[in-house]
Amino acid sequence: MSESSGGPGGLFTAAGLATLAAALLPRVLRHVPISMPMVFLAAGIASFAFVPSLPDPNPQAYGSLAVHLTEVCVIVSLMGAGLALNRPIGWRTWSSTWRLLAITMTLSMVAVGALGWSVLGLGAASAVLLAAALAPTDPVLASEVQVSEPVTEPDAADDEARFALTSEAGLNDGLAFPFTYAAIAISLTGISPRGWLLHWALMDVLWRPAVGVLVGLAVGWLFGKLFFSTVPKKLQLAEKSEGFVALAATFVAYGVAELAQGYGFIAVFICACTIRMAEREHGYHGVLHTFVEQIERVLTVAVIILLGGAVSRGLLADIGWREVAVALTFLLVIRPVSGWIALTPGKTGPGERAVIAFFGVRGVGSLFYIAYALEHGNFPAGERLWAMVALIVIGSIVIHGISATPVMAALDARRAHVSRRRGNSDVATTPA
Repeated sequence: MSESSGGPGGLFTAAGLATLAAALLPRVLRHVPISMPMVFLAAGIASFAFVPSLPDPNPQAYGSLAVHLTEVCVIVSLMGAGLALNRPIGWRTWSSTWRLLAITMTLSMVAVGALGWSVLGLGAASAVLLAAALAPTDPVLASEVQVSEPVTEPDAADDEARFALTSEAGLNDGLAFPFTYAAIAISLTGISPRGWLLHWALMDVLWRPAVGVLVGLAVGWLFGKLFFSTVPKKLQLAEKSEGFVALAATFVAYGVAELAQGYGFIAVFICACTIRMAEREHGYHGVLHTFVEQIERVLTVAVIILLGGAVSRGLLADIGWREVAVALTFLLVIRPVSGWIALTPGKTGPGERAVIAFFGVRGVGSLFYIAYALEHGNFPAGERLWAMVALIVIGSIVIHGISATPVMAALDARRAHVSRRRGNSDVATTPA
């Protein structure tokens, strides 16, 4: 009896300890150059290395589970990112975002695709998929460098670095999908555009993003009315601080968009931004964001521990110097240079520009795209692609995790110093 109950008991104990750690670590590590994902990655590697009875968390063996776990993690984090933003959407107010999406994302994909083809020896479909999977920055693992919470003061504003990184991550998770679909189409029909280009252009490039935006606006407007309108007074959701309804908005926006053949990631982020713009000064936004953040933290723990477990069981066994060179080139050269190009010239000072360019964190979104494409396409290099993306995600967790706290602290100190010197109390809008 004790043996049969020992396994579940151990799993529940581990789950409880991991959940407790997810609640405590953000406070413990607040001023330390060690991020929560770094701790859980190490915990996953150690746990699966020293407890051989744990099942092998090979992402290819559990492809469907990998897709859905990372999918839920991303959409919950997108809701949190949208609710945290305090700046209204606009062409000029979001200029850094549009530049990062149009220029940085494009340059990064071209560079990664070229390296995948020439250095790693990948085929056309696999090279395009690698570029697509690494296109999105991550709203899940980049909390140290993103907007932390909604602020209800009328004149509240997000500093440019955190705003740009948050809004970029919110939108490029969905914008990477057309290129993932292109990779899938090439893997199934060949590189010749006759078999896939027209359908891809009409459906994946035009229809799906438009549906995602429209569904996000509609669902966000409806939930904004539900939360803040004077009509449903009897519900009193905002007054009773029912934070879990943020999940309802997340799943409705995502589900409706997917049913209409749209991009659910875009719909969720637009929905969150639309809710945020309804009664911007209402404290209920903080309640919604806090609940979403807690759910996101638990899901992140699960994904990162399993990633560590996969590494412990041999996910990176075939990684060689070429893969390491490509990973470092991507993290330390391609993203920083393409980010700097996109933001020059601009309203950001050189300090903020350097931070935005450098902190292109890769994470759960990249894992989702690889898992999704391998489930729907035909990629003989599936194991290499998983290893390559996992290597870059781990590299991002370590490099950005170590540097985030001191770099952001230095940027904040610089901004405060400039503000005091100029006698300007509006710290958030002063270039650093």
